[in-house]
Amino acid sequence: MSHSMFALRALTTAAVLCAAPSAYGQQVDTLFRPVVAAPSFAPGAGPLVLLDEAHANYHTVDGRYRVFAGLLRNDGYRVEPNRAPFTRAALDSARILVIANALSEAQRNRWTLPAVPAFTASEVAAVRDWVRSGGSLLLIADHMPFPGAARELAMAFGIAFADGFVVDSAQQTGVLRFALGDGTLSRHPITDGRNDRERIDSVWTFTGQAFRLLDGGDPLLILGPHTTLLLPRQAWVFSDSTPRMAAQGMLQGAALRVGRGRIAVFGEAAMFSAQVQGAQRVPMGMNVPVAHQNAQFLLNVVHWLSGMLDP
Repeated sequence: MSHSMFALRALTTAAVLCAAPSAYGQQVDTLFRPVVAAPSFAPGAGPLVLLDEAHANYHTVDGRYRVFAGLLRNDGYRVEPNRAPFTRAALDSARILVIANALSEAQRNRWTLPAVPAFTASEVAAVRDWVRSGGSLLLIADHMPFPGAARELAMAFGIAFADGFVVDSAQQTGVLRFALGDGTLSRHPITDGRNDRERIDSVWTFTGQAFRLLDGGDPLLILGPHTTLLLPRQAWVFSDSTPRMAAQGMLQGAALRVGRGRIAVFGEAAMFSAQVQGAQRVPMGMNVPVAHQNAQFLLNVVHWLSGMLDP
């Protein structure tokens, strides 16, 4: 086995858990319940957050984003699933739209190229116009094939997704740490929070993609040295001939203002989940001990999208 093949196959268990259509045995960590010490709203009195479930989404309210939804509800937000195609009328009822790992039905169980768009042209136009008019979008697309499925929606906002996998080639893992101290985590109202208790010093991700901003915006998670973007034709199938490129300077998180609206975009989804794997219940997401600030980071993102930070 060549050194490069060994490095690819040595991705940590936590990184590999981020996905394949079948068999890694992921389960929601129902024992992990992050506490919101000072809720922003009374229970159920906050803005409406719609979590998309109309596009073969890999993360849903009662599925892999159950803890995500619970955390926001503990902060007072109303979280409901969206199970219909995007229209301007439907979106106008919400303050925030969350799209996490959308796919076309054709790719629900076929994670290979070519990519098939998850959204129709009319849906892309509806979301674009809603954001420009003041809506807030949290767009999350993990590693391949999710970036390819969401590419056209992302490009409508000047975000160029790369349909691949980001790994730390030095540490031979897909688990990445972003920190203020080394410049990979940026200072921003999202990382500052509303007070010292909400200030974020580090965030962890678990594999994912890389992207660039074409029309401006604020980088949040900046890929550092020794990060590599792998571009396989089939998810989780790597070889010495798999195309790859240096990912340093590309992003896994950013915040944008578009017209009167706001967008937070992330190239990794597990960071906002809490899952366990196998008999050993290996944690992945907000429940990983070193990622203890990920939950507050998610709340800060939602607070910024709501206009509560840097209004």
